[in-house]
Amino acid sequence: MGVALIAGALLAKRKRYAAHGICQTTLLLLNLGMIGLVMWPSFQQQVSRRSLRVSIGGISRRLQFMRFLGGTAELLGLYIVIVAGTRVLPQWLRFKDWKRWMRAELMLWSIVVLTGVGTYYAWYIAPFR
Repeated sequence: MGVALIAGALLAKRKRYAAHGICQTTLLLLNLGMIGLVMWPSFQQQVSRRSLRVSIGGISRRLQFMRFLGGTAELLGLYIVIVAGTRVLPQWLRFKDWKRWMRAELMLWSIVVLTGVGTYYAWYIAPFR
């Protein structure tokens, strides 16, 4: 996902906006599917059970924060796609400063991806070392 995000940003920088839109929208929708099929069930199974017990090292709070950031990034991405690709929203709900919104979304996704990699490492790799 991280590589595709950077590739999409590079497409926009090269003014290949149609390819940028296709790349980022496809990535966003694939991620939405992964949230529904993999991440949400895993979160419910692993984090909800851990939340009931005392959290060691605050991992439950960190994962709740990651869930909040990831959800925010996904919703902001969907909003951007709706604004950029449709005329559904009235003019007063549409943003004008594309660069600022896109950069904010890229930064947010970067934080989410890095946090996700760290979480994956902590849960699935580090315990077996």
